[in-house]
Amino acid sequence: MSPSNVISISCFFLVSVSLVASFIGIKTPLLILNENQVLYLYSTSAQVLAGVYGLTLTGFIFFRNELSREEFEDDTLTEAVESLKSRYFKILTFITILSLITLLLSNAVIASESGSNSILITIIMNVGQSFFVLNLCVIAYFIFDVISPKRIEKESKAIQHLVDPVASKEDQGSLEIFLTNYNKLEYIIQKYGQAYQSQLEGNPARSRRISNVRLAEFILRAERIDYVLFEEIKNLITLRNTIIHGAEPIVSETMVKASENILKELAEALSVGI
Repeated sequence: MSPSNVISISCFFLVSVSLVASFIGIKTPLLILNENQVLYLYSTSAQVLAGVYGLTLTGFIFFRNELSREEFEDDTLTEAVESLKSRYFKILTFITILSLITLLLSNAVIASESGSNSILITIIMNVGQSFFVLNLCVIAYFIFDVISPKRIEKESKAIQHLVDPVASKEDQGSLEIFLTNYNKLEYIIQKYGQAYQSQLEGNPARSRRISNVRLAEFILRAERIDYVLFEEIKNLITLRNTIIHGAEPIVSETMVKASENILKELAEALSVGI
């Protein structure tokens, strides 16, 4: 499920549950709490939520560092890891906003408990508890999403469907031809990308292998290829990386032909024989 879907579904349930709970609370309340019970319930809810959120954030920071380490050790994981980071950041941002609203509602209940407007207090109480319960549900979903097994493989498949959607078997092309073209493309990028890197940045100390996308950027910066060709090369690299990390080993005929054309364009731009 995409972050936008998670947020949309959560907002729908937040509004629905809040309205239903408020209506029941006003018309036929299931529970009637005295002042001490209200103060204890909402102060405790705020403390529990703050504690759970803090633990979730701390755990995610360590997990994000682990993702960065995997990306550092294997540059072919860059697309999947960056996609996961973006996904988790969006959901965590939503959780943060939701937690702040829940804490504010809890404070509002405590502050208004001694007021005379019982209907308003009832609405705030029910909305606050609705936000509290659903907030915990979203946090639970986020935790299970983060620790989900084969997360790299799942994300690779999602990226593959975006870069090269294959509607049917009739649309499939030759994976062997695609990989052959890619290997030739990679050789050219490695050779000339490193050469242009030396021209642009001198001879920096290399503590790790430079990714193909980064090397293609050096060729772009050297003005040997245009941005359109660079984006096409980037898509080929992304597709190949997703395939080796768990996506389905299939490519469309369109992408096979594109790999041939991109290889020819790059070879012509760099005056390389293929």
